[in-house]
Amino acid sequence: MSSRAAAPRGAWGWRVAAAAVAVAGYATLSHWLMLNATQQPWAVAALFGPLVAGIAAMGWARRQWPTLAGCAALVALLAWIVAEGGVRDIQWMYFLQHGAIHLALGWSFALTLRPGSTALITMMGERVHRDFTPAMRAYTRRLPLAWALYFAAMVTVSTAIFLLAPWSWWSACCNAATPLAAVAVFAGEHVWRYRRHPEFERITMRTAFEAWQRSGQPRAR
Repeated sequence: MSSRAAAPRGAWGWRVAAAAVAVAGYATLSHWLMLNATQQPWAVAALFGPLVAGIAAMGWARRQWPTLAGCAALVALLAWIVAEGGVRDIQWMYFLQHGAIHLALGWSFALTLRPGSTALITMMGERVHRDFTPAMRAYTRRLPLAWALYFAAMVTVSTAIFLLAPWSWWSACCNAATPLAAVAVFAGEHVWRYRRHPEFERITMRTAFEAWQRSGQPRAR
């Protein structure tokens, strides 16, 4: 078990509120930019800058140098797009944002599967389960790959619909099917895990989130 004390309930509430405000603010900014500043070159940087900054912050906290290198490349790409005059088609801005978020999520899981690394969900499991059996370790080792493949599949489906189908189809996929699919996969894995491995202790979302926050830190002995 980690020697680090769990955050007080009040602190946890503030963190959740701050995260909710940040997500809502980013969504509001994205919507405003796409409606009012689509012809401005700097709109691309304003739209994707916070996303790149968030990814870079997580990469720095976990000392994931490939992630930081990728963020540097993205910054260079954004600078080039701005210099070229931005993205003039609002539909491309929606498409690129949707794909970038899914690629970032998939990358965050896949990166922990490198040889010599401990898978992200395995690290979390070690921190929240008192008895972490070899079977549980093997199961959690496979989950990051499953999630990485899921996010890659969503990008592939999104790209195919965007290029081959009407815009209304892609909008429905992005705004309705995407979040529903993520919830369905998450819920399905949750049910399967406890049926396949009943030895997993039930944990709260707060416990899981705090374990994720500490996943980049050395585990106390």
